[in-house]
Amino acid sequence: MGWILGDKFDSVYPHKGSIKALWETKWRAVCEKSVYPFHDGKLEDFEPIIEKLIAGNINDAYSDAYTETFLPFAESLEQRAAEALRKGDTSTASHLLLRAAVVYRIARYPYVGPDSTGLKRTAFERQKLAYLKATSFWSPPLTEKTVEFVHRAGNEGSQIPVYLRIPDDTGAKPVPCVLIMTGLDGYLPDNSQRIHECIARGWAVLVCEIPGTADCPADPRDPEAPDRLLDSLFLYLRSRADIDMAKVVVWGLSAGGFYAIRAAHTHRDHLAGCIAHGPGAHYFLNKDWLSKVEDHEYPFPIVSAWAKKYGYDEPADFCTQGQGKFSLLETGILDQPSTRLLLLNGVDDGVVPIEDCLLVLQHGNAKEARFYPGLPHMGYPYSLAEAYRWLEQLLA
Repeated sequence: MGWILGDKFDSVYPHKGSIKALWETKWRAVCEKSVYPFHDGKLEDFEPIIEKLIAGNINDAYSDAYTETFLPFAESLEQRAAEALRKGDTSTASHLLLRAAVVYRIARYPYVGPDSTGLKRTAFERQKLAYLKATSFWSPPLTEKTVEFVHRAGNEGSQIPVYLRIPDDTGAKPVPCVLIMTGLDGYLPDNSQRIHECIARGWAVLVCEIPGTADCPADPRDPEAPDRLLDSLFLYLRSRADIDMAKVVVWGLSAGGFYAIRAAHTHRDHLAGCIAHGPGAHYFLNKDWLSKVEDHEYPFPIVSAWAKKYGYDEPADFCTQGQGKFSLLETGILDQPSTRLLLLNGVDDGVVPIEDCLLVLQHGNAKEARFYPGLPHMGYPYSLAEAYRWLEQLLA
């Protein structure tokens, strides 16, 4: 098929295969602005790391050599944080720990799964420790909770790890809640900016990971596993007197956007609305698309990580079988009624085709959408402002 991405579909983007090119054409500019994925980080934290990677000709982010390069720099930031704590300076310590967490994040980037071992898993565990220590000084604090996976099936784990932050001074009045569903490479400790923005507006935030990533216990091979995950999370939210269950919204990020679309249909009676931000639905699993996605804007090879995320040991099997098994079109989800659903993305998304958002608009009841011409995956930075505007109207 012909893709809206046009000539870019067959192009090999200039940063592919080179850390030096990736830094010079993409990451440096993002880091300078302290936006995703470097929010909470600083340029000075990454310049010496990138220099060492370039000097060592280390371009494979899946290698131990890549991850090892980051660890001493993260540890140095943690040591500085410890010194600040000894002096009683919790504000400086928190900022330094957040910076360390970002360095650990890029060290374990791009993918850690529930069964991952080795250095990537080590970096992820250290990231979580640094982040939770940093956020313990926030006011109000962010806390880690363990939710019982009541609706688990088969060999699924029994506990769902989540992060929760509740606004101060809620009194006896329950507050709206934004349930953030993370992505392929962004996990619980990677959402500071969104959490701050929600808290500032008086909304609680619950962050959870999606099947096949990080510490999520849901079976990645089962298309219905996310339904059981949400059922259990809603049970937990209903048990809290401080959450207004009439104003719960799911905000799915990138790969999490797929689950936000699904939730808008399968859990429509439990949700005030959903935001699917940079979502796939059907075409992102098309074998033609997958044959070229490695050449596009994602910093590193992505198909092998996607395959593992959906429970496939062999990427080739994922490319030929994934669409029939998981597509929201093929499984009939898109033709069900849905709650309010906002679709956000860049038209020039080379990770997930904009065709997926258009497909969602063509099925079921009417949806809402905002697409950004010329912008890549997620439609940053403009899509964030639109998400908050939409949520403000919905949760007023």
